[in-house]
Amino acid sequence: MIDQRMVDRRWLQAAIDMSRLCPATVTAYAVGAIVVDRDGTELARGYSRETGPFLHAEQQALAKLDGIPPDLSGATMYSSLEPCTTRGSFHRTCTELIVEARIRRVVVAMREPPVFADCVGIELLGKAGIEVTVLPEFAGQVKAINAAVIATAPGARAPSTG
Repeated sequence: MIDQRMVDRRWLQAAIDMSRLCPATVTAYAVGAIVVDRDGTELARGYSRETGPFLHAEQQALAKLDGIPPDLSGATMYSSLEPCTTRGSFHRTCTELIVEARIRRVVVAMREPPVFADCVGIELLGKAGIEVTVLPEFAGQVKAINAAVIATAPGARAPSTG
């Protein structure tokens, strides 16, 4: 029998590792995302700003599936950070893209900190019938990767990495 938690931990760590590839900036989060089918086969991956300065990780991964219409009804999206629900640089949010793709599950390390917007991706995904799992044991890594961004929030302090 498959230990889903162990599988989730492995793929989420891979998404977090991908987020380290993001071009550095204090105006956007570094996020990695991977889409895995129901059989555990990777379909696509992406990271923030991979091919353009305003492109998000989930958007990058899903764009790689264009022209290849896989059945995503059993797929899982692993994203190092909660998918966005507010966007100034694109007409659809990552949460909307995930819902439109009909992905069944989303696994994240943590909620989006309220630096740029009050994100409600977890709630909106749940209302759309998508199962969301948060693995908070990975949050420290995501906070450390995004320490410079998180520190820009009014009254915020960069998280300790020690």
